[in-house]
Amino acid sequence: MSNPWQLPRRKFLRGLGTVMALPLFESLLPPARLLGATTAAAKTFPTRMAFIYIPNGANMDYWTPQTTGPNFELPYTLQPLAAFKKDITVISSLDNNNANELGDGGGGHARASASYLTGIHPRKTNGADIKAGISVDQIAADRIGDQTKLPSLELSCDHGQRAGSCDSGYSCAYQFNISWKSDSMPMNPEVDPRQAFERLFGGADDAATKEARAKRQLYNKSVVDFVLDDANQLGRSLGGSDQRKLDEYISAVRDLERRIESSEKFTINLPPEQRQLKMLSDYNFEDHARLMMDIMVLAFQTDATRISTFILGHDGSNRPYPKATAQGYESGISEGHHDLSHHNNNPEKKTKLAIINRYHMTQYAYFLEKMKSVKEGDGTLLDNSMVLYGGGLSDGNHHTPENLPMVLAGRGGGAIAAGQHIHLGELTPITNLYRSMLDVMGAPTEKIGDSNGKLDVAFTKA
Repeated sequence: MSNPWQLPRRKFLRGLGTVMALPLFESLLPPARLLGATTAAAKTFPTRMAFIYIPNGANMDYWTPQTTGPNFELPYTLQPLAAFKKDITVISSLDNNNANELGDGGGGHARASASYLTGIHPRKTNGADIKAGISVDQIAADRIGDQTKLPSLELSCDHGQRAGSCDSGYSCAYQFNISWKSDSMPMNPEVDPRQAFERLFGGADDAATKEARAKRQLYNKSVVDFVLDDANQLGRSLGGSDQRKLDEYISAVRDLERRIESSEKFTINLPPEQRQLKMLSDYNFEDHARLMMDIMVLAFQTDATRISTFILGHDGSNRPYPKATAQGYESGISEGHHDLSHHNNNPEKKTKLAIINRYHMTQYAYFLEKMKSVKEGDGTLLDNSMVLYGGGLSDGNHHTPENLPMVLAGRGGGAIAAGQHIHLGELTPITNLYRSMLDVMGAPTEKIGDSNGKLDVAFTKA
């Protein structure tokens, strides 16, 4: 039987050079009889999977809950997730062993990134002969990516070099990528919100997309204006709840586009070299991160893709965080993140590192709030997703990849027993978790990287 999500249904709004994917309307889902089900309750929504990467490890003293089970208390770093405590699973003792030296000397940041989703120790080279492994997201994309407009979506807040040496003899390709289509082909993430937006809402070909964008700019039009007639026609055929969903979606797209335009308006008419300097001086990390997160939400909401990765910061990033404030640190953190991660147990540096960790967690909470606000049947987009947040190192001071900082949000369509802290008791390959996640995605694999089993303890059905 063909996949039910490939059955004929209205999936797009169309206009001049514009194709806007639609949310998943219940009134347009295939009838239960076409799904091989006996009741209408069998209508389901697809499961989505996302990986949000943080750099430079964490201050684990402020991260790890003191107790396990459902009654755990949120420590300082996790407190921004208070509203989502029943939606998250904190997992302790996950290991990224292939980020260790294993005889290769320095380069912990490059190894952390390259091994994080692959479970493979990368070849130490700063030339073109890079080699890592196929990442978990691309294993899923290879199996189910043909069911959506985009097989996967890769995003980042950091422009990175694509060649040359970045970390102790390791190629920059390792340090600025976590997604790998093959062992020698990283999936370079999109950093520009505008380009990511156009990937979602562009036309059938590049020429039509560029023409439509030029006309929008010329006439000060939104992408929504190009598909409004089609949207109005569709709205007349929808039920009341789906009409409201369509209106909310149209408003969300229009708002996102306006925010992207606002972020561009002071630089768009400058020469390239001046534009880059202006963007650096006016750069707002929080605005950038949240634009990218909103794009991810829309991509999942419209079933444009079911798989995404997002690098909040590349491993080794030395970005300061003037908006990362706390009592006694009202002016934010002016020191570089990487410098603080090498704290040598200096108490003040460790405190500042924890403040940055919490600030990053606040961005994650923003994403979860957006996901939870999208209704799907009796649940939400978050209920039908798995969003893993964490990084390839725990202690950045020694580049330690053991006991990784990990939070898994969502219920994977009912497959995850959320709302608890799980301490595994012994170091367990993080790739075991990936195998269980791939099962939920309908893309099972017998082996990924250094996996030696599955992490069924976090799942109700794996």
